[in-house]
Amino acid sequence: MYNIAIISGDGIGREVMSACEYLLDKLDLEFSFKYGEAGFDCFNKNGTTLPEETIKIAKNSDAVLFGASTSTPGEPSPIINLRKELNVYANIRPIKSYKGVDAIRDDIDFVIVRENTEGLYSQVEYGDENKIIAERIISRKASEKISRVAFNLCIKRGQNKVTCVHKSNVLKKTDGVFKESFYKVAQNYPQITAEDFYVDAAAMYLITQPQNFNVIVSTNLFGDILSDESAGLVGGLGLAPSGNIGDYNGLFEPVHGSAPDIAGKNIANPCSMILSASMMLDYLGEWEISNNIKNTVEKVISDCKIRTPDLGGKSSTMEVTKAIVKELI
Repeated sequence: MYNIAIISGDGIGREVMSACEYLLDKLDLEFSFKYGEAGFDCFNKNGTTLPEETIKIAKNSDAVLFGASTSTPGEPSPIINLRKELNVYANIRPIKSYKGVDAIRDDIDFVIVRENTEGLYSQVEYGDENKIIAERIISRKASEKISRVAFNLCIKRGQNKVTCVHKSNVLKKTDGVFKESFYKVAQNYPQITAEDFYVDAAAMYLITQPQNFNVIVSTNLFGDILSDESAGLVGGLGLAPSGNIGDYNGLFEPVHGSAPDIAGKNIANPCSMILSASMMLDYLGEWEISNNIKNTVEKVISDCKIRTPDLGGKSSTMEVTKAIVKELI
């Protein structure tokens, strides 16, 4: 029995989460779901985007599934704060091209590993009406920790290269620490090629030679931006899952936002949420089922018969989900 925290959020978060639960209910596994609130609607109801009860539910679970949340003006991001509360310091975002889906190339298969607790996402800002200062926090401890995650993941994926992305020519101290920490950790993995690029060059190389990347490791903001760019290489955010991993907790979410413009229309692509659930099952040690889900999603998408509008189809969220379940079961 796995105790899973379900935090749907708002917007299309609710729709893709319902689709994900539908699939999980069909698996030959036992789950106990506990539900927490977060996001814009939660703020309107409770005066906070992330209630203490939701944090408690998340901390007492075996893993957390998060849908999406709409930005609340003047309030902290619930997903960023939840990552901090759970200390899930590694954000892992696989990028893969699928047959039949518009992509720059058909041989893209890499993963971005993003430090999840520091950088500009520390949300430390202060100043007055004339000048605002945002603190960018980079520590050697966190930089070495995320680098180890990247190298270990490279080995797990059967690949042989890790690329560090930074901007140490300008941010000499903070990104200097990140780069130095990366190469210090690299010494313990002589079988893996270690390289580094400035973030602007990396952004270009992702478009001109994405097939040359295996594992990319970067700081919080850079990793976030490059992840969305990379999703655009392979068909968009509807196929982009992510996992947030710590020493004791795992939080899994689609990369896309709450998309309020299509919320309630039942046309949101459920694949990124379902693939995030697959990452959760891998985290829980259910490797065979996790791989089966990934392979099934790829088959359904590649068949080109049942797709949501973002991939050029006319199918609904649940039509795609049921097609995946039918093929899986």
